Amino acid sequence: MTSILFFGFLVLLLIILFKNQLRGIIPENHSFVERLGKLGWFQYHWLAGLSLFGINAGLFLLTGGLLYGLMFLMIPYLHLMIMFLAVIISVYVWIVINKAWEGTKGNRLKLGAVGSSFYLILTIVFIYMMMTMEPQYPGEDTFMRFIGLFFASFVTAVAFLTCFFITGFSKVHRN
Repeated sequence: MTSILFFGFLVLLLIILFKNQLRGIIPENHSFVERLGKLGWFQYHWLAGLSLFGINAGLFLLTGGLLYGLMFLMIPYLHLMIMFLAVIISVYVWIVINKAWEGTKGNRLKLGAVGSSFYLILTIVFIYMMMTMEPQYPGEDTFMRFIGLFFASFVTAVAFLTCFFITGFSKVHRN
């Protein structure tokens, strides 16, 4: 499990480092980019950030629901494919939002901070749960629960940083 987490961290680090090259995958005339760019309310950084916050929450809840449902199936490695697809879809959405939004550098940072704060809140919640964890019955070993919360806090912290760097620091140049 640790190697998978490490590999995922390396992949997301590469995504952050090569975000400008990834931006080239989605053309400027992409239908989602054009639709979002034409929405007047989306060009206001607070509303765009709140919509990104909601999109992140929706994607997280959808992925969590799918992973919960997969607990009842005996299909090996399907949960890894679901998590991989969730990462790809999230990065795709973040790049589309980055390309569709126009504004100053400071407002772009505000959009990224508000939108990615969903994952920051989750990270804080998981760390709090990890630090205040107590056995539910005398003699319970809480190690596995601690490991699960540690992985959850690590994954959400990486998602926060990736979302913030993709949406908050990339500069959009429209022709």
